[in-house]
Amino acid sequence: MVTEGPWLDGLTSAQRAAVVHPAAPLLVLAGPGSGKTRVITRRIAHLVAQGAAPWSILALTFTNKAAGEMKERVHSLLGAELAGARGLQVSTFHSFCATLLRRYGSSPAAAASDGTPLAPGFSIFDTDDARDAAKRAIAAAGFDSKNWPAAIVLSRISDAKNKLLDAAAYAAEAGDFTSRSLAKIYRAYEAELAKCNAVDFDDLLLRVARLVRQDASVREELQQRYRHVLIDEYQDTNHAQFVIAGAIAQSHGSLTVVGDPDQSIYAWRGADITNILDFEQHFPGAGVIPLGQNFRSTAHIVAVADGLIRHNTRRKHKDLTTELEAGAMPQVIRALDERHEARVVVDEMVRQHEAGVPWKGMAALYRMNALSRVIEDELRRRSIPYVVVRGTAFYERREIKDALAYLRTLANPSDEVALRRIINVPTRGIGATTIARADALAAAHGLGFEAALAATDGLTARARKAIDGFLANVAQWRADLMQGAPHEVDDEDLPQMLGGMLGGYVARVLTESGFEAAAGEGSADAEEAAERRANVAELVTAASEFRMPAQEPGAPRPQLVDVLRAFLERVALVADSDAFDPEAGAVTLMSLHAAKGLEFPFVAVIACEEGILPHSRVQADPAQLEEERRLLFVGITRAERQLMLSSAAMRTLRGIREATMESQFIEELPADRVARRDLAGGSRGGSIDPDAPSWEPDPDERQGWKAGMRVRHRQFGMGQIEAVLRQGSVTTLRVAFRTVGVKSLVAEYARLEIVG
Repeated sequence: MVTEGPWLDGLTSAQRAAVVHPAAPLLVLAGPGSGKTRVITRRIAHLVAQGAAPWSILALTFTNKAAGEMKERVHSLLGAELAGARGLQVSTFHSFCATLLRRYGSSPAAAASDGTPLAPGFSIFDTDDARDAAKRAIAAAGFDSKNWPAAIVLSRISDAKNKLLDAAAYAAEAGDFTSRSLAKIYRAYEAELAKCNAVDFDDLLLRVARLVRQDASVREELQQRYRHVLIDEYQDTNHAQFVIAGAIAQSHGSLTVVGDPDQSIYAWRGADITNILDFEQHFPGAGVIPLGQNFRSTAHIVAVADGLIRHNTRRKHKDLTTELEAGAMPQVIRALDERHEARVVVDEMVRQHEAGVPWKGMAALYRMNALSRVIEDELRRRSIPYVVVRGTAFYERREIKDALAYLRTLANPSDEVALRRIINVPTRGIGATTIARADALAAAHGLGFEAALAATDGLTARARKAIDGFLANVAQWRADLMQGAPHEVDDEDLPQMLGGMLGGYVARVLTESGFEAAAGEGSADAEEAAERRANVAELVTAASEFRMPAQEPGAPRPQLVDVLRAFLERVALVADSDAFDPEAGAVTLMSLHAAKGLEFPFVAVIACEEGILPHSRVQADPAQLEEERRLLFVGITRAERQLMLSSAAMRTLRGIREATMESQFIEELPADRVARRDLAGGSRGGSIDPDAPSWEPDPDERQGWKAGMRVRHRQFGMGQIEAVLRQGSVTTLRVAFRTVGVKSLVAEYARLEIVG
């Protein structure tokens, strides 16, 4: 047994205990900045050093970046020879499930509830594709999309799939009119997917969960193959992922999960916090190792985060500590309104930049994406570079989605959603009338859309010629997909060779189809047209740089069609945080949800107000309120050196300007660890910035407001004015309310009623 090695160097005692833990169930409670990725990668390296075959190890996480980083670290620790250049399975859950479905999709357990099997070339529908399929399903089920919006229908179907209910199972449980109606739509939606040989994101997990539950031979094969299972961010797993991991690890028990219930913030998309809270019940005798030492954030920031999260009850406690210096106190800012808030935040960014923090080391985080606009305006006004991270922006551009639809049509002949998208892109004379006739023929004779296009008669000569020419090109492009790399190419050079083949193929399709030349058509100006053409060229580059995942020893050499399908799969499964570029050289603006896993020297969390953070819809639900608190906890712990939490006394939302209340979470922060500045009406505690706006009592207490007046507020109730303050033309009233304490309100908007 190997007891020492570079994978054990520099570990704390708790980290080392987790790395060398026996091959048995283990829960690692990893607090923010505690080195959880280090623990996972070192444990993988330790397992290999102990003699575990690389191909027997399965490590699962939630983003491509995290998976890539984990694999790189393992290889750097052990070297490619020992770690195994091929075979080590480190991937996202969805990517792993897609791989399994391409291998075992013919199993009845992986089929749709009506028994339709899944062919290996299936497409993975993104949100837009799923919405198009849902709209067709709503109509096919006999319902009006005005009463049944596709987005709401898909949300309900997603909830059902997260509970492992396919269309048939959901229909069996439907007890009221709404559920029975949705069951009909769900069946029609499943039929649309089956017709296209496609799955949505939830299907990847649902079908694999059903596969490992119902197909004993597949389950046993996976158990024999993957003798060690490691899962990162376990607090984010849903029920399907819990079932999959548990089934694979059931026979040997070597299951290591790393996570933090205090960072569980995805319940809205199916994450089940009980998976980590009840781990010891699910796996009796499991070891539990807490990692509470934070290597990222200074002491004040760690203390603020710890003080906040202790207010939650659904958690596994661990002491959060750090050996770093105390650092600067986190700032808690109360601004006049959202524009004043933006100025204060950007002023601080400028100060940080002058002190040596690069723009890329700063981030502004928020609960809702709409809140970024005012910060963007201020950054633009000050000529400060910034980037807004809102998911996979490049792959959501119209010209890119069109280009990908060409490739999906070629990789999966059944993908009607993709074919419909590009049948007349660029314009080739195949209009709505032609498509309607093809649809009618398909419905009458049970044909697929492509076959119906080929057989439709009564068309104009131009339409007939356009269809025949297009379908002939498609047939030729599909035939060319069957080529493979030359056999004389060494395995080491094969990934690069295949990437070059894919890039050349994509370039050829986009050129011969006329798409590349027409990509700029319909643009507002020449600059936009050039940008669209550049985007198409960038897609060709992305295809050229794509590298096939390592194949298992003995697997047949891939053909070009395999590479294309793998590329499309990678594009479809890219995650929000995968869009973040740490080297962008710009201030990052992003949602709190998207920020998890990232870190910055300076972080500002804006709009810490009641109704925003926590969100207005959670007030009546203690569980959801705790998740909102965890969300702020995640935001706080993204900061390494400097932290600002801001709110505005007045904010315009949905066109309505209203007074706000500071978030209840702010009051839960340890008062001796934060520096508070009330720029909307005086200061409270902590240090005062000498450059902050100066506030003086209004000498003539104009507009009739006077200290001592009793007033009533429609939201805060009865109170008494303590002071009347003025800055320029703005009068602010400091009011002591009976129920909510002292609030500073802008008089013009406060809507106070004088009662005495």
